[in-house]
Amino acid sequence: MGTLSASDRWQRLIDALALLGADSADQLVWIDKYQVVTDELALEFDDALLLMAGFQQEISLDEDAMGKLRLIDSVLEEMSGRESTGHWSREALATDAGWCQVRTLARDALVSLQGDWHLPLPDIVVVR
Repeated sequence: MGTLSASDRWQRLIDALALLGADSADQLVWIDKYQVVTDELALEFDDALLLMAGFQQEISLDEDAMGKLRLIDSVLEEMSGRESTGHWSREALATDAGWCQVRTLARDALVSLQGDWHLPLPDIVVVR
């Protein structure tokens, strides 16, 4: 993949937050478009968060913003595990309290970082 610039890492983070903050209907359209499973929403965020590790000063992420990202990560982690598979169904995107919380947190983070939460969903390359 090579080394990503700070602006590329920033865009990955914003794209991941846009996915998590999108309405459930839009998330389902995105999932169907790329023929991926619901987990991909969280995986995109996880990948972006890993890319950000150690670079928050370079891209001006303050502690408040990092706290919001950590909280999203924590909620997604709580939704994970063998006993939690129901959180990851297509239907759960619209009905699950965890997804509602993630959506609200992602929107809050986007407003803080970008001034708006309603952003276009990113294109991705799926390697099969």
